Amino acid sequence: MSELRWHPLLGEWVATATLRQDRTFLPPPDFCPLCPTKPGGFPTEIPESDYDIAVFENRFPSLSPNPPEPAIEGSELYPVEKSYGECEVVVYSPNHSSTLAREPVEQIYKLVQVWTDRYKELSALEFVKYVFIFENKGEAIGVTLHHPHGQIYAYPFVPPRILRELDQSKKHNDETGRCLFCDILKAEQADGRRIVTENGSFTAYIPFFARYPYELHIISRRHLRDLNEMTPEEQMDLAGILKQVLVAFDKLFDISFPYMMVLHQRPSDGEVHNYYHFHIEFYPPLRTATKLKYLAGSETGAGMFINDTLAEDKAAELRNLIETVIWRQ
Repeated sequence: MSELRWHPLLGEWVATATLRQDRTFLPPPDFCPLCPTKPGGFPTEIPESDYDIAVFENRFPSLSPNPPEPAIEGSELYPVEKSYGECEVVVYSPNHSSTLAREPVEQIYKLVQVWTDRYKELSALEFVKYVFIFENKGEAIGVTLHHPHGQIYAYPFVPPRILRELDQSKKHNDETGRCLFCDILKAEQADGRRIVTENGSFTAYIPFFARYPYELHIISRRHLRDLNEMTPEEQMDLAGILKQVLVAFDKLFDISFPYMMVLHQRPSDGEVHNYYHFHIEFYPPLRTATKLKYLAGSETGAGMFINDTLAEDKAAELRNLIETVIWRQ
């Protein structure tokens, strides 16, 4: 059962998806549902003996192109809607023990192309208003499958975090005639202390307003609204800067670094949104090698984050771990 219930206090939708209670939880490597299906072996979600990058519909979706009727009738105070949408799984590699950081930059470039393809196709669906591409990595985040993969949710509405960014961006554009994200990029480049790395197309930095100790943003230097507007050179530069950042994360504490990686791009609601700007945000839960950044009372109950570190110090740590990317092809 899956449905959308309206939260009248916050003015946003909440999905209930009871079938997700039964989703696969930390299976042994021999029974990983994201590995290739070997001849005579355990049948997985991918019925091929090998693959490069695989995309398929999530077996335990929160949203569906053919959703069931809601379990309960809504009211004026508590509206209920069918949970229209799409939930897809993007498997980065057939190698169960790999991570995106360990993959060659060429594989990350392929992934950027896959992301672009899925964004384009899902955006064209009539009931889709926002395509959200993301990765949850590590048990500290709550990941239930270790095989390297990400996800795509195609929402029937623009989610609240994006709406707030859109509102702030439009307000800034109306007042100044400029892009808010372009102004943030200029301010970070002028200061320099929070820049981690950059190339011809993208800049990675820990923002002045970071909420997590190692929160990191990657922003396009050209004013782009979405993946579909990138040139092949920009796609390659995005792959390169992702490789640099991911490797630096792993080197921080000599572990496979956990994080949430989210792509923010313009909605697929038919509006132009010229004032919005493509970027990627990382929310790593670690504040030290052994301590988590918990979302406790202030963060969860009031919505105000408290960062125990200085963005300038954390950016310097990461900047010192950046390596040159070597392309094999």
